[in-house]
Amino acid sequence: MGQKVNPQIFRTPLIFNWQSRWFANKKNYSFFVLEDFKIRSFIKKQFRFFYIYKTFIERAGNKLRVKIYTSKPGIIVGRGGKDLEYLKNDIKKLAPKSNVLVDVHEVKNPSINAQLIALNVALQLEKKSPFRRVLKQSIFNTSLQPEVAGVRIQISGRLGGAEIARKEWSKEGRIPLQTIKACVNYGFEEARTTYGLIGVKCWVCTK
Repeated sequence: MGQKVNPQIFRTPLIFNWQSRWFANKKNYSFFVLEDFKIRSFIKKQFRFFYIYKTFIERAGNKLRVKIYTSKPGIIVGRGGKDLEYLKNDIKKLAPKSNVLVDVHEVKNPSINAQLIALNVALQLEKKSPFRRVLKQSIFNTSLQPEVAGVRIQISGRLGGAEIARKEWSKEGRIPLQTIKACVNYGFEEARTTYGLIGVKCWVCTK
């Protein structure tokens, strides 16, 4: 079976919830989808180094609530919530017709979060760390967690500056991708190196 389906989409809404929670008629649907895409792209670009896990967007009437889950909430909120107000004003520019509310939540255990693991690997690759050592270290740190049943990390691209792109992956434990009831967390990130983009995929199966 080809691995063409995102494991989290495959398990929505059985295990995971929708990232956008709202209803709209045909007139407003495409407008809201584009607005959500712009907000998520802005947050990911603005706070890439602050370990953003996911951005949930909820709409109710004129209200737009943006929930940001991160392992470093203090940096985003700022002293006295000053930086949070700046973020709120920036989102208002992307959604001028909505009353914007921003909530920042902390990810309690980032070492078992697939997206944050992939981001951490990507940032290390950007610093020109040896990719095999990065893979082994990340797999080892995640597999030590008692709630983790299995973890797999795959990187693709010009690894180590090689002329020909290839894939390298490492795995520990079990990753039952076809079992819908299995809680498989998935994350993807791109490492922007001097010799091109390197894709990082991560699967984490929790008990």
